[in-house]
Amino acid sequence: MFPQVHLHLLPSTRCLFDDPIHVKVAGLGSGQVVTMRARATDERGVVFRSAAIYRADGGGELDLCRDAALCGTYEGVEPMGLLWSMRAAVPHKYFHWNKALSPHVVRFSVHDGVDVEEEERGGALAEATNERVLMGEGVTREVIDLGKCSAVLFTPPGEGPFPGVLDLSTFASEKRGSLLSNKDFVVLSVPALYDKTANVKHLELDYLEEALRVLQQHPKVGSDGLGVIGRSKAGDIALSLASFVPGVRAVVWINACSANIGAPLHYRGRQILSPLTADLTKIIPTSDGASIVKFCTSDPDGEENRTSRIPVENASAHFLFLAAEDDLNYDCRTYMESMVARLRVAGVLEPIPAIFGREVGYTLNWSPANPRTFYIICIMLCHFSLK
Repeated sequence: MFPQVHLHLLPSTRCLFDDPIHVKVAGLGSGQVVTMRARATDERGVVFRSAAIYRADGGGELDLCRDAALCGTYEGVEPMGLLWSMRAAVPHKYFHWNKALSPHVVRFSVHDGVDVEEEERGGALAEATNERVLMGEGVTREVIDLGKCSAVLFTPPGEGPFPGVLDLSTFASEKRGSLLSNKDFVVLSVPALYDKTANVKHLELDYLEEALRVLQQHPKVGSDGLGVIGRSKAGDIALSLASFVPGVRAVVWINACSANIGAPLHYRGRQILSPLTADLTKIIPTSDGASIVKFCTSDPDGEENRTSRIPVENASAHFLFLAAEDDLNYDCRTYMESMVARLRVAGVLEPIPAIFGREVGYTLNWSPANPRTFYIICIMLCHFSLK
């Protein structure tokens, strides 16, 4: 490295996972062309990286909040481009970081000249390490036994009262729950699938009803009305929970189906929803080895699927629907529009639909570069859970 070149991460090299960071470089030559890089490894050992070409100003300085990337994994003025444009070194892998106690470490570096190849060819002029933590100062984490599975309770500092949120993920994950707790929510993170997929004969709402009771009885939760959030399979479970179990005041549904997917759903000892059927001959293979399964499921609004369709019109909750146009797993915009129409016909609480345009796909997680999803969720849950 070159001692006269300095790479600064402001305001600190350690921050919350969803906080923006200001990247600056000083000590370069006037108009020097450099490559900025970021590299990280997820919990499964998959390497993610990004790179972009910049030109320093006349004083030899570079400011990613001011200067435009000339080319690379992104272009233009993108202060957080090195983070949001990171791609896995192995095709068709998405970022896993689900344990709240470990910081996500990102290495930023600056290199002389144009070098956007996947592997670095030369040494760095300067580098800095960013630790991105999931739990803010004062947030506590506690494991709760629900019988069917273990849940994780995140509690913000302070006396409260705070809104209570049941955070459903298809498989166990602490990321979203810990981040919401940083924004003054008491959050119980629970997996919707409590066993390996191959072992699941049916799913149950009973243990999630118990999870709701845990939140309602928490001394820092200020209302019996709770929020529920879920994506993918956990999204349709969130709808079912609001439709069949009392106490849910707000639901955030992210890129999911309007019917019960995968396995029969049981509640209090009986089946309440059958699984929506799928036609695997409609899978579309892509040239790079992936599969598009968006059009495999049957039409949830078909009469033959009425026993799979989730009766959201029976719920006493406010609904926020988040649908991404480029989700290739679910035809989520169609499902969202169908539910909005049913809720309006039923004359219940007005739903809030939100459509995310092209280049927004299935995962639809918030990031420092695009916190829109996160703040929509926070505002909606806070507004309705405390009423």
